[in-house]
Amino acid sequence: MEDMVSSWQGRRVFVTGHTGFKGGWLSLWLATLGAKVRGYALDPEGTQHLFSLISLGELIEDIRGDVRDLSSVQSAVSDFEPEVVFHLAAQPLVRRSYSDPLGTYATNVMGTANILEAVRTAKSVRAVVIVTTDKCYLNREWVWPYRETDPLGGFDPYASSKACAEIVTAAYRSSFFALGGLHDHGVAVATARAGNVIGGGDWSEDRLIPDLIRGFLRGEPVKIRRPDAIRPWQHVLEPLKGYLTLAERLLGGDPRFSDAFNFGPDFEDTWNVRQIADYLTDLWSGRASWTDDQAPSAYEAHYLRLDSSKARCELGWRPRLKIERALQWTIDWFRAWASGSDMRTKTLGQVWEYAALCNSPLQDQ
Repeated sequence: MEDMVSSWQGRRVFVTGHTGFKGGWLSLWLATLGAKVRGYALDPEGTQHLFSLISLGELIEDIRGDVRDLSSVQSAVSDFEPEVVFHLAAQPLVRRSYSDPLGTYATNVMGTANILEAVRTAKSVRAVVIVTTDKCYLNREWVWPYRETDPLGGFDPYASSKACAEIVTAAYRSSFFALGGLHDHGVAVATARAGNVIGGGDWSEDRLIPDLIRGFLRGEPVKIRRPDAIRPWQHVLEPLKGYLTLAERLLGGDPRFSDAFNFGPDFEDTWNVRQIADYLTDLWSGRASWTDDQAPSAYEAHYLRLDSSKARCELGWRPRLKIERALQWTIDWFRAWASGSDMRTKTLGQVWEYAALCNSPLQDQ
């Protein structure tokens, strides 16, 4: 943990999407490492959200803005003069992308372009991590995990918008932040593709674990779509550690890190939806239950896995939490919230425990 503190102490970091689930966890972690963080995002959605529960606005500079507004983005970046930019603001839901495809493309594609344009016109930025998704790949429903060199694509507006964000980033990198000229322009740009992220503080609509938690709290059976679908599940802290490590490497000035990186779980932690729902039901106990939702729904991929060999070999990153422990931490977080606990303390407790695991010898955790 000491190495991470020394890496981030006093650094100026710009985080988009800090009012969301992943952005909130990342901003809290950065703030406790001593970074000076400016968050840029829309208001948090819903009546419950991580941002308020952990009082994140007390720890970072909270700016409300829309990544679709170029002038607003440019002003927020240039005024702050960050060294590092983490771009997590997005329309992140597959099913919402069917009801609002244009909004999804505007946010995920043009929002990414606006961030990169703001970086291009700024003078302070040295490292940029654009966060996309495992769903940016052209999913052929095969059994092999996807590698960073596999074709991009997408059968739905969300997946295709994230593939477009990858293409936009690659185009900006080759046009304005070329690897061969890194010592001249000084800006290193990478993309990060994570799996299905779980953890406390996620109340998103149409996501498996938030839907289960809501049903468990109400004591009602939860309808689950596609129980046999297989996903790369991982606790939120796993990819966030990858993003932080990637940014540290970018700051080091080695051009080989200005590229795409997968951050996914080990093979044995790639469970299907049924396994996740059954395991959480057993953990929660009481009146927790679920049923198979037979209603027709929009297309979603059945099978998806990531190959994270590149992150392991080049970044030294690897998963530290087995899926069982990740699910236990998630249930523990929501139980603490339901009992009225101090959620900043609870959230930070999991951050520090995870950081300790990262500094310990690799074992079943």
